[in-house]
Amino acid sequence: MSKVTVIGAGAVGATCANVLACREVASEVVLIDIKQGLSEGKMLDMFQASATMDFKTKLTGVTNDYKQTAGSDIVVVTSGIPRKPGMTREELIGTNANIVRSVVGEALKYSPRAIFIIVSNPMDTMTYLTHKATGLPKSRIIGMGGALDSSRFRCYLSKASGCHIQDIEGMVIGGHGDTTMIPLASKASIKGVPAEKFISKKKMAQVVADTMVGGATLTGLLGTSAWYAPGAAAASVVESILKDEKRIIPCSCMLDGEYGQSDICIGVPAVIGRKGIEKIVPIDLTKEEQSKFEASAEAVRKVNGLLAL
Repeated sequence: MSKVTVIGAGAVGATCANVLACREVASEVVLIDIKQGLSEGKMLDMFQASATMDFKTKLTGVTNDYKQTAGSDIVVVTSGIPRKPGMTREELIGTNANIVRSVVGEALKYSPRAIFIIVSNPMDTMTYLTHKATGLPKSRIIGMGGALDSSRFRCYLSKASGCHIQDIEGMVIGGHGDTTMIPLASKASIKGVPAEKFISKKKMAQVVADTMVGGATLTGLLGTSAWYAPGAAAASVVESILKDEKRIIPCSCMLDGEYGQSDICIGVPAVIGRKGIEKIVPIDLTKEEQSKFEASAEAVRKVNGLLAL
C-alpha cells in the first residue's frame, strides 16, 4: 500500500493527481487545498472518470485538513500563485515562500517519513527553503524542475528532427528559470545516435532557445502557467520513487561539493528510487556548459538571498 498527497488543487496539482490515479502509481492519492470544496470536487470528478477509465486508485479530496494526509509516502507541493504573463518565476518568491513553508510544516506533522517533491516556483529556491525549514536529509527533498525542462527539450528535439519523442534523450540541468537552465545539446541523442546527426547547428541553437523560454511561451499562449507537462513531470518523479525504478532524472538537489557547488539546490542528473535521491550522477560538461552552470548557480544564489530564513 502506498499513499501520495498532492498539496494544491490548482491545474498542476490536479493534473499530477490525475496522472497518478490513471496510472495507478499509488494505492491512494490525497488532494488538499485551502479553497473550500475545490479538492473534493476534483477528486469526485476523477472518481467518476474511473468508471470508464478502469483505474482503482483510492481518491480523497480535502479542504485544509492535514490529518487526512497522515502516513503519506510522498508529498508533492504545488501550492502558490501561478505566473501571470510577463512575470518571472523569481518575482513569485515573497508570496510562495510563506505558502510553501506553511504547507510543508503541516504535512510533515502527519507524515514525518515522507519524501517531498517541490513544484512551486521559483522551484530551486523553494526546494532550498524546504531543506532549511525542515532539516530533512537531502535525499528526501526533490525539486522537479529538471524533469519538466527535459521534457520540453525532448519536445523541441522531436520537432526539429522529425523523430518520435520517445526515441529522444535530452537533459536540462541548472536553474529552473528562463535564463538559468542549460539544455545539454552535446548530450542529446536519438536512439543512441548523437542528435547533431539529425539536427543542424542552426536548428539546434533554436531548439535550445525554445526550450529555455518553453514555460514563458506557454504562459503567453495560455494566460497562466502550463499544467499538463508540469503535472506529468511531477508524477513521473513520484512513480520512479514508489516503483523503485532508479531512473536518472534531472532534479533540483541539495549539493555538497558535487559539480563544484555547495549549499544550493540546482538541477543535476540524479538516480531516483525508493529512498528518493539515491545518487547524484556526475557527467562531463564542456567548458561552455561548465561556465553556464556556474553562472546559473550564481543566479540561483541571488534569488535564495531574498529568502527570510
